[in-house]
Amino acid sequence: MSYDGVGQRPEGARGRIDQRFRHGARGATTHPQTTEGRSRRLQRTLVFLSASALAVPLLAGCGDDDEVSSPLAPQDIAPVARDLVADGGTLKWAVDAVPETLNTFQADADTGTSRVAQAVLPSMFRLDSAGRPVANPAYLESAKVIETEPRQVVLYKLNQQAVWSDGREIGAADFVAQWRALSGKNSAYWTARNAGYDRIAKIERGANDLQVRVTFSRPYADWKSLFSPLYPKDVMGTPDAFNDGARRKLKVTAGPFRVEKVDTAKKDVVLTRNPRWWGKPAKLNQIVLHAVPRDKRATALADGSVDLAEIDSTDAQRIGLAHRAKGTGTPLQGAGGRTSVKKLRAWAVAHGLDSDQVHAGKKKLRKAITRYLEQQQALRDVEVRKSLEPAYTQLALNGSAGPLTDERVRRAVARALDRTELARLVLTPLGLPAVPVGSHLALSGQSAYADNSGAIGGQDAKEAQALLADAGWVRGGPLKEEKKGQKAAGPEKQEKDKQNKQDVDVSDGGDDGEYIVGEDDKGHDDRHDGRHDDGRAHGGTDGGGRNHGGADDKGKHHESAGDEQHPDQHLAQEGKHGGAPGAYAPKGTAAPAAAPAGPLAKDGKPLALRFVLPSGAGSQTLNSVAERISAMLEQVGIRTTITKVSDESYFKDHIVAGDYDLALYSWPSSAFPATDARPVYAKPVPAADGSVNVEQNYTRVGTDQVDQLFDQAATTLDEGEARDLIRKADARIWAAAGSIPLYQRPQLVGVRRNVVNAGAFGFQTPVYEDMGFLKKGAKVSPSPSR
Repeated sequence: MSYDGVGQRPEGARGRIDQRFRHGARGATTHPQTTEGRSRRLQRTLVFLSASALAVPLLAGCGDDDEVSSPLAPQDIAPVARDLVADGGTLKWAVDAVPETLNTFQADADTGTSRVAQAVLPSMFRLDSAGRPVANPAYLESAKVIETEPRQVVLYKLNQQAVWSDGREIGAADFVAQWRALSGKNSAYWTARNAGYDRIAKIERGANDLQVRVTFSRPYADWKSLFSPLYPKDVMGTPDAFNDGARRKLKVTAGPFRVEKVDTAKKDVVLTRNPRWWGKPAKLNQIVLHAVPRDKRATALADGSVDLAEIDSTDAQRIGLAHRAKGTGTPLQGAGGRTSVKKLRAWAVAHGLDSDQVHAGKKKLRKAITRYLEQQQALRDVEVRKSLEPAYTQLALNGSAGPLTDERVRRAVARALDRTELARLVLTPLGLPAVPVGSHLALSGQSAYADNSGAIGGQDAKEAQALLADAGWVRGGPLKEEKKGQKAAGPEKQEKDKQNKQDVDVSDGGDDGEYIVGEDDKGHDDRHDGRHDDGRAHGGTDGGGRNHGGADDKGKHHESAGDEQHPDQHLAQEGKHGGAPGAYAPKGTAAPAAAPAGPLAKDGKPLALRFVLPSGAGSQTLNSVAERISAMLEQVGIRTTITKVSDESYFKDHIVAGDYDLALYSWPSSAFPATDARPVYAKPVPAADGSVNVEQNYTRVGTDQVDQLFDQAATTLDEGEARDLIRKADARIWAAAGSIPLYQRPQLVGVRRNVVNAGAFGFQTPVYEDMGFLKKGAKVSPSPSR
């Protein structure tokens, strides 16, 4: 999910997901124990994913080529051949925070931890551009299942040149030490996960020192997820070394780079070329991972303190404006330099300067504008590379209490949603494909992907209303009289909340402020200041990506500041309770059915759901999506109350605790869904003490059949059969309607123009030895995404 902790990414306060997302998962932190989940091994951390932080999470397994769909958006890394990359230089790469640990198997590992591990440690398998695990030739000559009876045996044949930085060969002793540390049999090791390692029976040396035989006690389909990364026995050999030895130092490594130092004062992790690296030599002398808050990244790119940074849509728009504004005048060029304060402030608002700068005196305001213009000049050397993250945003429906315990009501919510419109709201303004996600367990491009949303059906208001009627919710039913002074929850309260929070009903596309499980969340509360580059508030985009104003709950149109009402628009719906925010359509478009004349009710209670959202900076897009969803539900008689809570409590106190009806957060996609997705959809199990273990299933909706399909997929060594079982499980997850996938998350990266083989990586594990700066005179082919 995306808010880890909620955010966390749990991420600290945000929360990321537990270590289950291996391969570069941004952060895996162990979430605080709740009364519903007692198992430390299974309770994962949530992460607050910033649009950036997604260090390659796990992706879906391989299948036949003719079964593989295509990624919706290609990676955007300015790829060039190695002979066009200059030798030397330092790449400064923004991260959210200096990692608390360099051990990816610990609970507080984050995106920075994963970046370091990918650059300095062996991985037997890494992910390709379609998110499929492929053998890493730097470490493996081959790896395959050589026996299935009586037990599964995998034989690893190691690259004969592969050595640790101390000169020792990588071998069976390292595999054995990692297995023993992560098997779960020794509680002295403070591990965050042991999936797969707990199925190993023994590890032996093969015919020679370059062969490692791994024998499993039970069949394990996702064996390719293991030993990636692989730590030396020096780190894994004892509990003390595992728990403390690799938190700030990694003395022994085996990648194209090594850890030079972790400098907490300068907020840097410095990686330098590994002189014992046997593969293609790294082009860069150094990679410096530098901690930069989200709201400071445009400034950092402008002043040269970073060369590469994941950014939000506001900064992406600012970079685009820097290129478009070349040669234009400035507000400081008035007659005799006497531009009025009023005009200067209007210009400052339109260009996103913060409130303190806007309302400063004229002298300070002119200085702030001067600094801004200098930064804009510098940002002409920066470009935005964009793709889609291997993660998706979902609408979660809490099935443990209230109306949503009834599957018919959950299915009605799903049938009320226009998921294509929601995807367009977020992705169309960015020029990214606005295609709804059709699977809970894989994304387009992964072999396990198939659009199984047909198991619940598409948008159909009549069918949604029929499901509600069948569940006993009827229009105009008698309502119990409210207590004196008590106000009914509904659109009016939403409008009041919006005014109190000064929220904007709009999506600018980019950083959706989502909470993504499985990613690191540190520093994310600063990643979005809620402004647009033109300083105006816009309504949500329509199907064509046009920006419109919103509508209040009484059907009255609110013009965005500085916007004019488009002459060919009309209010799409106007009923007793009013239209939805942004509910406008081109002239001539048929209006949807009128909203119900009165709320649906049952047993004297109205059908009203509590929609819980984070309130921190960076949640603008989430808010826009939530308000659009609320408008869609209003059309079928379901009323919602949007409740905003702090980022720190969103995941821990609401999602994990089950204190919500509806919520938005994200999950990363995995290359190994049979292992990694099972805890997310497992049927909650009562514990002996009366609590309920929900693992990571925060919707509390699960079935025995889904659990059985996951178990079968995890033990099936035939990849085609395993893929089919995963697809069947996904179809049943759709039918249960506990979570509704909406759209794949955008990935926006600000990069200095001469940086090549780096940027928006999409599914693929970065190839660190190929990154660098373009040679003078060389040219990069234009990216299809730009």
